Order: sequence, then structure tokens, then C-alpha cells
Amino acid sequence: MTDTPQSTLKSGKLGVLGIVFFVVAASAPLIGMTGAVPVAMVLGNGAAVPGAYLAVGLTLLLFTVGYAAMSRTMTNSGAFFAYVGKGLGVNAGVASAFTALTAYITIQLAIYGFFGAVVGGTFASFGFDLPWYVWSLLAWLIVSGLSLLSVDIGAKVLGVLLTLEVLILLIVGFAIFVVGGPEGVDFGASFSPTEIFAGGFTGTAGIALAFAFASFIGFEATAIYGEESRDPKRTVPIATYAAIGVITLLFAIVSFAMVTGLGRTTLIDEVLGRSDGLAAPEGVLFSLADQYAGGWAVVIMTVLIITSLFAGLLAFQNAAARYFFALGRGGVLPARIGTTNKAGAPQNGVIIVSAIAALVIIIFALVGFDPVGNLFFWMSSITVIAIVIVEILVSIAVIVYFRKNGGGNIWTTTIAPALSAIILALGLYLLMSRFNLLAGTVPEGVDPSLPESAWLLDPLGWFLVLLPFIALAVGFIVALINKKENEQLVKDFAS
Repeated sequence: MTDTPQSTLKSGKLGVLGIVFFVVAASAPLIGMTGAVPVAMVLGNGAAVPGAYLAVGLTLLLFTVGYAAMSRTMTNSGAFFAYVGKGLGVNAGVASAFTALTAYITIQLAIYGFFGAVVGGTFASFGFDLPWYVWSLLAWLIVSGLSLLSVDIGAKVLGVLLTLEVLILLIVGFAIFVVGGPEGVDFGASFSPTEIFAGGFTGTAGIALAFAFASFIGFEATAIYGEESRDPKRTVPIATYAAIGVITLLFAIVSFAMVTGLGRTTLIDEVLGRSDGLAAPEGVLFSLADQYAGGWAVVIMTVLIITSLFAGLLAFQNAAARYFFALGRGGVLPARIGTTNKAGAPQNGVIIVSAIAALVIIIFALVGFDPVGNLFFWMSSITVIAIVIVEILVSIAVIVYFRKNGGGNIWTTTIAPALSAIILALGLYLLMSRFNLLAGTVPEGVDPSLPESAWLLDPLGWFLVLLPFIALAVGFIVALINKKENEQLVKDFAS
């Protein structure tokens, strides 16, 4: 296909910071701190949760070594699927694209559910009570509109929101460290390897690591914006390392501050007491902010949780739309999907993502499903399984590509990606074995927090946990059937 303005994203719009804004915003750090961290502390390895986040961050840095090496050889808005295609062939690339799309679509759906619940609850406290789906659809309207504009406009919006979010987390964390908490600062309790892995991979350590993996969703999206960046073969690797570094340090530092503020020996009781038995996990960070920084911090956090969710919606809308764009341009999907509007945005990709989101929100509303217990937990659990599957494929693709074509050194092209694939495979096992805990899909009478409950799922749970693999198989079949058109992907994979 010829690179006309209608089939090419506008280049030179984003620098390193712009890409980092999109990626870190997708990880929604404030949501992770208020939602995932308290649950990981109680069900996982307690005071060692900060170490679990650090361990996962280091694992993903290993992945980034090979990912960054590959990014210097190509630029494509499909990112993951283009990398897999370049290393393992067109069929594998298309298959991974379907799984990656499953990840980005489901995480956006999850955030829409959480957004509707949080905003609905916030406004209801002021006497303005509307159903969750009204707020979700209002956000949907704004996100869809912004996604049709130039990508640098979205980056500026995310930049402001993300800066405020990171600042309030660091301010509260700093305030806790200054006071020292009831038992002082104890690095060993949170970062000692014996504490991090206490309870074993099938027990509490595995649960904490599973929650940590889930909190890094979206970091790999740096390469999606390669075509729209300045000097992509330099910008993408730097942005990827920067994004992983920021997310890892932020989660490790702030969760460590939470442990310090709660006290190592009284941590579980404090978390349960401040969160009403985990029914309101945001109460942990909110109460710490009030105790150590003041009530003003709680007010700001309440607002920023909403903006953090909105930032995540916008980031994943852009990511999914660009995947559809790349598949349309490559001939896997109709060519009209691989075109852009005058602003350089992948218009038809945006429309498809928005249509899917609206349809699911309406269906969940009509059926009466809960926006958090069903929409958020089901969809976000699917996402993390799908992302790790594709990360494993990318790690293998890096090794195969450089073995065939040479270049790089043994660390960046073989050792690091091989270690990454092995550790990610272990992470995938942990996530799938604990899917009943992440998604809440357990047979009646089963306690998913117990080690012996691993792999115990109800029929819905088995369908949800296998959905990313189903998408992988469907993508492979589509690639086989659509072989003639898929030859057009060779250009993208070779760029």
C-alpha cells in the first residue's frame, strides 16, 4: 500500500514526555494505590507488597531490553503484533494482534465501569444521584471526541492530569516518611527477598505478584506511538525505559510509605479497619493522607481519582484505535479502517472502539450487572492475561529475529529476552491460577484466597480466563484464511 496522508499517522507530534504521559496514565497509579495495593496487602504478602511491585518492575525491565532493541529496527502503530510478526511471521503477528486488541478493549471497558461507579458515588454524596452508566456514557462521549483530535492534544491533557496525580501521591508519601509512622521505616520488611517471596508462588507471594503484574498494564504501548513521535528509533526505547522506571518507583515508594504509615506488625488489621474489611479499599490511602498530610489531600485525591480514570480511558482508547488502524492498513481488516482524518487521528479505529464500549456499557446496564464487581473485575482480569501472553510472544520473537538477522549483543538479543519469557511465563501461570481471586469467578463455597483454591473456577471464569487464547486462535485462523491480503503486512513488519 502507498503511504498517503490517509493511511499514515502524522509524524513528529510526540516526544519522549508525550509518550510517557500516555503510558503512565494508562497504568492509573492512583487507582492502583487505592484499589489494588490494600487488597494485595491483606490477601498477599502484607508489608512486602512494595517489594513485589519492585520485583515485577525489574522483570518488565528485562522484557524492555529486547523490546527496545527490536524497536530500533522498525516503527509501526501496531507495536506488539508488528514485533511478533517480524520475528515469528505474519500468522503469529496477526494472532497476537487479536489478543492485544482483546487486552486494550477489555481494560477500557473495565475502567468505564469503575469510572461510572466512582463518579456516581461521589456526586450522590452531594445529592445528585444518577445511575453509573450515565456517567460512563458521558465520559465515553468526551473520550471519543478527544480521540478524533490530534494526538498531541491528548498528550497535553494527560500530561496535566498525570502530573497532578503523581504529585499528590509523592506529597502524601513524603509526609508519612517525615513522621515515620508508628514503627518507623523498615526496609527489610518490604524489600527483603525472603519477605517478598514468603508464602511461595502458589500462596501469598503469588497473589501479591499477580496484583503487581496487573498494575503495569499499558507500559508496552510506547511503540504504538512510534509513527507519531519525533525520531522514533530513539524516542521509543527511551520512553519505554522511562515509563517502566516511573511506574515501578512510584508504586514501590508510595506503597512502602503506606506500609510505614500503617505499621509493619499491625498492617493487616489497619488495612481491614480503614477499608471496612476491603469493601472500600480507597479508605486506606485516604485515611493515611488525612492523618499525615491533612484533609486537603483527601479532597484533592477524590477529584484526581476521577481524572486518573478518565486519563486511563483516553490512553487505552488511543491504543486500541491505533491497533485497528494498523490491521486495516495491513489488509487484515477492511482498508477503510486503516485511514486517518485531517487531524491525523485513526478516525475509523476510534469509531469502532467507541461503538464496542457503548454497546457493552448499555448491555451491562440493561442486564443489571454491577459496574465494579462484574464489569471492572471481569474485564481487567482478562486484560492482564492477554497482555502477558503477547509479552511472552514478543520476547520469543526478539530472540528469533536477531538469530536470523544478526545485530545487537547476546545480552539484549538473547539472554534478557529469554529470561523475560521464562519469568513472564511464570507470571502467566500465577495470574491464571489466581484468576478466581482477580475476577471473583469461583464455584459456590470456595474461598479464592486459600492456596488450595488455585485453578478452581466456575464456568464463566473458565470462559473469561481462556478468552485471550481464543482470540489468539481466531487471529491465527483469520491470518491463514486472509493470506493474500496479509502479504501487505510485510511492509509494516519490515519498516
